[in-house]
Amino acid sequence: MSSLIEARLRDDPGYAIEPAEHPPFPGMVWIPGGEFTMGSDNHYPEEAPSHRVWVDGFWIDRFPVTNQRFARFAAETGHVTFAELPPDPSDYPGAPSHLLYPGSLVFEPARGPVDLSRPTWWRFRRGADWKHPTGLGSSILGLEQHPVVHVTYADALAFAAHAGMMLPTEAEWEYAARGGLEEAEFAWGDELMPRGQSMANYWQGSFPHQNTVQDGYDRTSPVGAFPSNGYGVSDMIGNVWEWTIDWFRPRHEATQKNCCIPHNPRSACPDGSYDTRPQSNRIPRKVLKGGSHLCAPNHCRRYRPAARHPQPIDTSSCHVGFRCIVRPEPLELARADGIW
Repeated sequence: MSSLIEARLRDDPGYAIEPAEHPPFPGMVWIPGGEFTMGSDNHYPEEAPSHRVWVDGFWIDRFPVTNQRFARFAAETGHVTFAELPPDPSDYPGAPSHLLYPGSLVFEPARGPVDLSRPTWWRFRRGADWKHPTGLGSSILGLEQHPVVHVTYADALAFAAHAGMMLPTEAEWEYAARGGLEEAEFAWGDELMPRGQSMANYWQGSFPHQNTVQDGYDRTSPVGAFPSNGYGVSDMIGNVWEWTIDWFRPRHEATQKNCCIPHNPRSACPDGSYDTRPQSNRIPRKVLKGGSHLCAPNHCRRYRPAARHPQPIDTSSCHVGFRCIVRPEPLELARADGIW
């Protein structure tokens, strides 16, 4: 590839390519490449420091992966999710054998105000998995268009690989969530409920015991139930947290230099690797983005593009899902733009 194309595809911060072709898969939206301010200095410490980042253009699912899509994947591949398997005793030394059963974390509302520093509202419920979102006896009947939940990082990776897609980086995810609004508080602007309208599925009321359900949903909502952002992407805020491929660190690694800004940044784990499990005695954690229906003004104000949260890669829950992306090859982009 010529030096001119390389410069325009990778180094020119003012150059973004619009693809001329249709989405690689149905239901995907093109996010044009560009520069933006990632993170925030005004909220939780893990969101700092805010810093400039460049992200190349990519395709992203308009909606989180639904129960219907995941069911099709499971039927085609025979994939069994982590939550459906009994834990390996060697991974949990000292744990009583009678507690090592398949299941996942399910939210259980408190009966009244509680100490918010202690998350007593979580229960590891036997039989809870993507087909049984609240445990044994529950089902996804009628929830076909809701986001799939109770999926670990490996489950999300398996789906993406089978579909010919991938999971987004944290920078890609946040850039898409902002919808072209530079440094706005939310994906739709700076007001949480403009003109009194609910813009996302999050907790209204006093968490974890009083949910006024002002947005119409007690738990997850059907994808697309709320307005899409400026890029035409829906449910980036609230409903379910979404997996990214970045390893979690307690602060952003802002490596901006005088000459340039980070280009398609990724957060490596402590041993310097990206896709392999880090050498650590702790269960490694990936970055979740977007908040969920359990985020509340009095507790977890993470229904914002800049917000982030660590999630152990072996842990599934009733409010964590994912969506996929496709990154065009540079040569393909050059041809689509007519410069090659």
